[in-house]
Amino acid sequence: MKIALITENSQAAKNGIIHDALTTVAEPFGHQVFNYGMYSADDEASLTYVMNGLLTSILLNSRAADFVVTGCGTGMGSMLACNSMPGVFCGLVIDPTDAFLFSQINAGNAISMPYAKGFGWAAELNLQDCYRKLFENEPGLGYPKERAEVMKKNRGILTDLKQASCHDMLTVLKNVDQDLLRAAIAGERFAEYFYPNSQDDAISEYLRKL
Repeated sequence: MKIALITENSQAAKNGIIHDALTTVAEPFGHQVFNYGMYSADDEASLTYVMNGLLTSILLNSRAADFVVTGCGTGMGSMLACNSMPGVFCGLVIDPTDAFLFSQINAGNAISMPYAKGFGWAAELNLQDCYRKLFENEPGLGYPKERAEVMKKNRGILTDLKQASCHDMLTVLKNVDQDLLRAAIAGERFAEYFYPNSQDDAISEYLRKL
């Protein structure tokens, strides 16, 4: 699985801590981690939580990533921005129980975490525990197990509802503020990571033209 990490500007100084925790857990499971930044608070390309949502949707809809780990100070803004976009099902994860239940019940494709609120001593251990609960089991198995089929049915209904209520990604890209879009893909490693992994030629071509 290709996992993308996206860090918002107010928490960019913690990117190294987050990336280390994520790779420590994800790579032994055979997953690849692509760090889309921000890498430091001084990065020339700055990502707001709104841009986090837009970039998350680009990565997931193009299949350049299979799962996105993002967040902001509280995790709320990035979660809202992600869930406003087509094809993104993002959960707010604060502790390992959140991670386990989101994976088993909702089987979404993105999480948002708080990197300021409650981020204190041993925060990196909480990150590792959360990522482990996300990736150590097959998602969507259900909890409790006897409700697994009901949960699977509801995920399908939610997917259909999202498709009915959202435009396709290419339409979103054409209609969103183009300066916002350019800023969202301005990270120094975006082109290096995105274009070799994208499986949607139309999305790739549109972004190249920007």
